[in-house]
Amino acid sequence: MAEGRVTRGTTGVNRLRRMDRWLAAHPVLRRAADPLIVDLGYGAAHWTSLELLERLRRVRPEARVVGIEIDPERVRAAAPFAREGLTFRQGGFEIPLEGDGRPAIIRAANVLRQYDEGEVPEAWALLRSRLQPAGVLLEGTCSELGRVASWVALDPDGPRTLTLALHLGSVEHPSVVAERLPKVLIHRNVPGEGVHDLLRELDAQWARHAPLATFSPRQRFIAAVRGLRDAGWPVHDGVARWRLGELTVDWSAVAPRP
Repeated sequence: MAEGRVTRGTTGVNRLRRMDRWLAAHPVLRRAADPLIVDLGYGAAHWTSLELLERLRRVRPEARVVGIEIDPERVRAAAPFAREGLTFRQGGFEIPLEGDGRPAIIRAANVLRQYDEGEVPEAWALLRSRLQPAGVLLEGTCSELGRVASWVALDPDGPRTLTLALHLGSVEHPSVVAERLPKVLIHRNVPGEGVHDLLRELDAQWARHAPLATFSPRQRFIAAVRGLRDAGWPVHDGVARWRLGELTVDWSAVAPRP
């Protein structure tokens, strides 16, 4: 029996490009002996699964994507678009794969946003249990056009990082991402919580480096993230990722506080 429930299924062409780009750069894609990827809850159309396959195959040509949806009508609608390396199956958080296969990557985009916060840990645990030993689960959300996004990256042992991803040319301040935080954090943007501190400090750094907007919003964001790192935040990566409007920090810095 499928674990979960039918969600709105809103989707759109190119909506998940920021998540795709991040996954394409993740070491697990290159290292996995079996580059099997699951697009969980792909929605009312097949676009996100197809785009994920195309983008990941630029890095790993033998990558395979399985789109999984709990709604059988959505599976039937997507079936005609299956091709070599791309299939569709009915299911939910239990991740039903042929031969009890285990994916290197599970992407669950805009799925848990429609659940209650208290349901997140159980869903995370079930999804993590289905991963390959070194696999990664990306769980998060994005705006309708994909210009603002955030996600948690988890391995089989638990959450590891939070990533914020912004189209820098269309945001007034980075904390606009507060509206698109993962379900586990969206109600935690209040004083006393790590994610609130992060967004407040990121906005402060963004304002401090406003003169760099003369050159480009990218230069301004790079300086803002560098300022965060210099202030002691556990920032990952370097300029190559920051210039894309991405900020990744250790989960421990933003995890919900008791």
